Amino acid sequence: MIRVFSAFVLVGLGAFLFQLAGQHPEKAWQAYLINFLLWSAIAQGAFLFSVVLHITKARWGRPLQGVAESFAAFFPLSFVLFLVLFLGKEHIFPWLNGDVHGKAGWLNLPFLFSRDAIGLALLYGLGLAFLYNALRLKRSDPELPGSRRPSLLHSRPVPDLKAVEVYKKRMNVLGVLYIMAFAFVLTLVAFDLVMSMEPVWVSTLFGAYAFVKAFYIGLAALIILAFSIHLGRGKTSGLTSSHFHDLGKLFFGFCLLWADFFYCQFLVIWYGNLPEETSYIITRTMSLPWKSLAWTVFIVSFVIPFCILLNRKVKTKPVFMITLCSMVLIGIWLEHLLLVGPALSPKTSFLPLDVTDGLIFLGFLGLMAMAVRFGLGMFPELIPVQQKEVK
Repeated sequence: MIRVFSAFVLVGLGAFLFQLAGQHPEKAWQAYLINFLLWSAIAQGAFLFSVVLHITKARWGRPLQGVAESFAAFFPLSFVLFLVLFLGKEHIFPWLNGDVHGKAGWLNLPFLFSRDAIGLALLYGLGLAFLYNALRLKRSDPELPGSRRPSLLHSRPVPDLKAVEVYKKRMNVLGVLYIMAFAFVLTLVAFDLVMSMEPVWVSTLFGAYAFVKAFYIGLAALIILAFSIHLGRGKTSGLTSSHFHDLGKLFFGFCLLWADFFYCQFLVIWYGNLPEETSYIITRTMSLPWKSLAWTVFIVSFVIPFCILLNRKVKTKPVFMITLCSMVLIGIWLEHLLLVGPALSPKTSFLPLDVTDGLIFLGFLGLMAMAVRFGLGMFPELIPVQQKEVK
């Protein structure tokens, strides 16, 4: 599979460079921005699952924690990909050298890239610090999955109860800080890289909508990876139908929450009926060519998952869940296009989508898959194994 993922990366890079050298380089940067936002949010949201389980002391998802932590391998790549965005600043910030409606103190590139870079560095630093202590904990606590396997951190596993308490306390602090940084940084990035494209429009709920969506798609990616490991390792993976059922219920819950945040935002704008607010919604839900895309996003990301996940048994079916979660990820990819497309392509009469967009998507998919595979290979403690029940 590593060759397939490498081929994805090369194809995506080639498509990006081909589009960049063509007559419409802005399309290349639009696809780049959309994929950066999507795949970064997937890694951030999936990793949050492990943090939340640790903070809440939940035992049901222990075998899934290491799987979720493997997404941290994408953090360094995400930070580098963000820095590359600066090269396309002329194409991804429509307000550049234009009227920012009295927001020049906030919407200027040096300040914008500096604060976002600091925020992402803080978020990823906390995440990697949490991961480091989680790996040390797995080597010190004999009750945790993978605690008796060799790793790069220790040549031989030696149970150390004092160290266990130290690592748990560190993870408590780092976990709380990561959750706070998650909400703050994703709000900041959503404001700066998405909402700022139309400086007139402002929504105080947009940040919450962004980080709820990140956890939603993070759970989707986690389900895909967990089922893939389960299919490859069978019962030795330690993952059972009860784990997938509980994870599916959580996924279902955030499907509802994501849709609820969208509805709340829509309702307030509709009720207020202010021209600077309603124009944003009307363009994306009632005007061509975006109207059809809006309905597609709504059906693919909410209606279909809602109807399917009402069934109890489907949550434990690998083929159904992998297909459903993949569909949700594509739906949210289209949702990002719906958010940024009207600002970056304001005069188009057709959806700004072509083959290169799909190829660039595959390139980012390859990067994510290779990063996660690298994380699981570098630290085998993250791979779930069969264990005795904790009474």
